[in-house]
Amino acid sequence: MAKRKRNAETKSLLPQKRHYRQRAHANPFSDHNLDYPAAPDAVDWAAHYPAFAGTGKTPEFADVGCGFGGLLIALAPIFPETLMLGMEIRVQVSQYVQDRIAALRTTNKQADESSPAPGPYENVSIVRANAMKFFPNYLPKHSLSAIFFLFPDPHFKSRKHKARIISPTLLAEYAYALRPGGIVYTITDVLDLHEWMRTHLENFPLFEPVDEETLRAEGKGPILDAVRQSTEEGKKVERNNGDKWLACFRRIEVQRE
Repeated sequence: MAKRKRNAETKSLLPQKRHYRQRAHANPFSDHNLDYPAAPDAVDWAAHYPAFAGTGKTPEFADVGCGFGGLLIALAPIFPETLMLGMEIRVQVSQYVQDRIAALRTTNKQADESSPAPGPYENVSIVRANAMKFFPNYLPKHSLSAIFFLFPDPHFKSRKHKARIISPTLLAEYAYALRPGGIVYTITDVLDLHEWMRTHLENFPLFEPVDEETLRAEGKGPILDAVRQSTEEGKKVERNNGDKWLACFRRIEVQRE
């Protein structure tokens, strides 16, 4: 009965997507009139993760173009001590995720308030940001163990390929933030985009491909399941019986002579 009541309260507090209308994509080259931190140490992470204030922790998972936050919400209870950050450029969508996290935190507070453990969903947050321009402003060197690019905008036209979220220049920034051994997860329902992302990652000297079987053997099965199933786009592809193309890459250690 208590669980049913809590579920009803959660449902009543959760934001409704119909109140957050937004175009499917945003132009990453436009001036979106946003303020950015000058450097990662200028970010007030305590405001994003108040339950972890004073721990010195910074985000370890980054979901670039997080959409409606499905991946973050799916992974939060599985990795309760891991801070996760969504980055989303669209104003209404980022506001929805922020409100969703706030509602989940409110309705899932620890039953024992004296417990030192953070409550559910205290480890997830979002920033409205253009990751193509300001990714390094938020994330310090080697701070991440996972970066996610789930169903990104394919930018089908050749003249628009420069706006794709995977490129040699951007891969240098992702490699800087990703610690050796960390994983880049990409998935899309567009074969051309899959081949684009895979080829660029294969050609970049700091990444090497890693297959799904190896990752599952390393205990990353829950992450892979969430990558495939938790996002709005992923669910839409399943409803339409479409294909999903997964490619994962490991950040390698640079051997210095």
